Amino acid sequence: MIYLFSAIVLLGVLIAIHEYGHFIVARLCNVHVYRFSIGMGPVVFKKLDKHGTEFALSALPLGGYVAMHTEKASEESAELLTSLNEEQLANTFESKPIWQRASIMLAGPVANFLLSICILSIIFSNSVERQFIPMVGGITSSYLLESDLQEGDTLASINGKKVLSVQDIRLELLSFSGSSGALELGILSAATELEYRIDVPVNNFLDSSESQASPENFLGFDLLVKLQPTIGGVLKDSPADLNGLKVNDRILSVNNKSIQSYEDLSAFISGYTGSSLDFEVQRGDRMVSLNMPLAVRTNAEGIEERYIGIIPGIQRSILSSIFKGVYETYNLSSKTLMFVGKMLVGDLGTQNLSGPIGIVQMAGDTAKAGFLPFLYLMALLSISLGVLNLLPIPVLDGGQLVMLGVEAARGSPMPERMENAFFMFGWVAVGSLMIFAIFNDISKFF
Repeated sequence: MIYLFSAIVLLGVLIAIHEYGHFIVARLCNVHVYRFSIGMGPVVFKKLDKHGTEFALSALPLGGYVAMHTEKASEESAELLTSLNEEQLANTFESKPIWQRASIMLAGPVANFLLSICILSIIFSNSVERQFIPMVGGITSSYLLESDLQEGDTLASINGKKVLSVQDIRLELLSFSGSSGALELGILSAATELEYRIDVPVNNFLDSSESQASPENFLGFDLLVKLQPTIGGVLKDSPADLNGLKVNDRILSVNNKSIQSYEDLSAFISGYTGSSLDFEVQRGDRMVSLNMPLAVRTNAEGIEERYIGIIPGIQRSILSSIFKGVYETYNLSSKTLMFVGKMLVGDLGTQNLSGPIGIVQMAGDTAKAGFLPFLYLMALLSISLGVLNLLPIPVLDGGQLVMLGVEAARGSPMPERMENAFFMFGWVAVGSLMIFAIFNDISKFF
C-alpha cells in the first residue's frame, strides 16, 4: 500500500501545482473557468466556489485539467450558457490578447519549476550536503598514459562545466553521448595544485545502453570519489564540540600532515596511538589552530574505535539554498531537454524512460528511504513535467504556444481543419509515448 499511496500523493501534488498555475493566471486574466479537476474521467467529488468554478476530484489519478470558457464550448453546449452571467459569457479564452493566452499556457510548466525550486531549497537548507572529490585512480587509456594525468589528480570539469559529484559527472558525460571529437577534461594537479586541460579524443561516445548506464566508467581512468574534509555536523558533547570545531570548517592538516579528503582524516585517526591531535582548519577567510583529545566508542560491530565526532559535508544558509535550488532546477531542466533531443535522434537510449508503473516503484522506494528522498524525487519529476509540457506537441502546453505563435504571425487563428489535424497528431504522439513508457516499465521486470 505504501507504493500506491506514495504515488497518489506524488502525482496529486505535481498535477495540482501544474493545473493551479494555469488556473490562477486564467483567473488573473479574467477568463472564466468551469472546472478545476485533479484526475481524469468521472468526477467523484466536487465543490463550487463563489466565482462559479467547480473544484473536482476525478476517478483516474493520471492527469488533470482546467476547463476554461471558450467560444467552441459556447457553440457546443447551450446548457453551459444558461449557468453563466453576462460578464462570464464575455470572458472567453479567445477574447484575451495573445500574450495573456500565452501566459496562461506557460503558467503550468512555470509552476512546476517554481515547485522544484522550493523543494530543492528546503532540502538544501535542512540537510548536510556532502561535498565530493572526483579523484583519478588507475589510468586505463593508452592515450591518457602518455598525457600529464597522474593518479591522485582531481577531475575538476568536463567540457568547461565544473563537476563536484558522480551525478554531475554522469550528466555532463551523457550530454556528450553520440558525439565525436574531443572530450575536454579540466584536471587539478595534486603535485602543483594548478589546473590543466586534457582533450580526450572520442568517437561516437557512449554508443550503448550499457555505457550510458555508468558513463563514468568510460573516462579512461578509474574514478575514486572521496569526501571533502569539510564539517557538516558536530556531535553534541563530542571532542569536536567541546574543543571548538564548527560547522563548515575545512580541515587542512592534522599533526602537520596534509588532509586532502575525509577518508584521509579517518585513516589517520584510526591508526593514531596518541591521546590528542593538533588541527589546522580554514574557517571562512582565516586559519584556526585547535588541539583536541580523542574519544573512544564502540561501533556497530562491537569494536572500539577512536573518534572526534564530526559529520562530513556543508550546511547552507537559507539564501544559499535558494540560489542552489534555482541553479539545480535550471541545470536539470536544460539537461532534461537535451536528453529528450538525444533520445529522438538515437544518441541516448530510452531505458530510463518511465511510465506510471515506474513512477509508482520510484515513489514507494523513496518514501521508504525517508521524507527528503521522497521530496527530491518530487522535485525531479516536477522538472520533467515542466520540460515535457513545453515540448511543441499538440495537446501539450508547448503545442498550444506554437499555435498562438502561428496566430500571431498570420494575424488570425489556424484554420479549424488544420487545428484538428494538429491535435490528432498530438494525441497519437502522446498516446504512443505513454504506451512505450508502460512497455518499458514492464520489460524491467523480466
